[in-house]
Amino acid sequence: MTSPSTVLITGASTGIGAIYADRFARRGHALVLVARDKARLEALATRLREETGAAVDILAADLTQPGDLAAVEARLREDARIETLINNAGAALSGPFIDQPTDDVARLVSLNTTALVRLASAIAPRLAQAGKGAIVNIGSVVGLAPEFGMSVYGATKAFVLFLSQGLSMELAPKGVYVQAVLPAGTRTEIWERAGIDTRAMPDLMGVEELVDAALAGFDRRELVTIPPLHDAARWETLNAARQALIADIRQAQVAQRYRTAA
Repeated sequence: MTSPSTVLITGASTGIGAIYADRFARRGHALVLVARDKARLEALATRLREETGAAVDILAADLTQPGDLAAVEARLREDARIETLINNAGAALSGPFIDQPTDDVARLVSLNTTALVRLASAIAPRLAQAGKGAIVNIGSVVGLAPEFGMSVYGATKAFVLFLSQGLSMELAPKGVYVQAVLPAGTRTEIWERAGIDTRAMPDLMGVEELVDAALAGFDRRELVTIPPLHDAARWETLNAARQALIADIRQAQVAQRYRTAA
């Protein structure tokens, strides 16, 4: 009998990551939990071991720090038991772009995009060689809507969706499943850390409901899972329109509307 595969989850100490940890532990998987807060990781690991009997390792790491990020990358490259990566760690930033300190913007981009793509890059070659495994990238519906007023955060989440779709095209033929999960507002600590008062956001989704929906999409092998989207045809229409637009691009000829009179 083969032992269950291991799932590595970033941003695992609380919120979406912690619920993913709970759900995969109850499915019989071993876990590697990654987050900055070692005390919270230890408390979660202890609870999951007691409640589920799962093997749980913790790896305290700040993914905006090169040394910490490199340690997680090494674990993904070298530990053949890890067959699933949940790329969940992320941050938000409130306020208008012109009021956001440049260093804060840079840290946000580093965590939401650079760390995510480096971790995917660390595990993908090994999964492709094995012909199995999964990468789950947590995006956001904000990445579909610049008008939501979270320009940098939304741009990082648009990157997550684009990357996931591209990786799926490349890796699916090699047996590797890539899922993009696009939550809307979910009741996690990300908002408080960004200085946003959640009391003004009464319609936030519960984190357990969000993760359970994402896992339903995972089990169905959906490429893009949008738990708060009630009419799935809307996403299909949008994606079809994008593909039709690409098909109408003729790179050898400038469009008539841009041609100037001689």
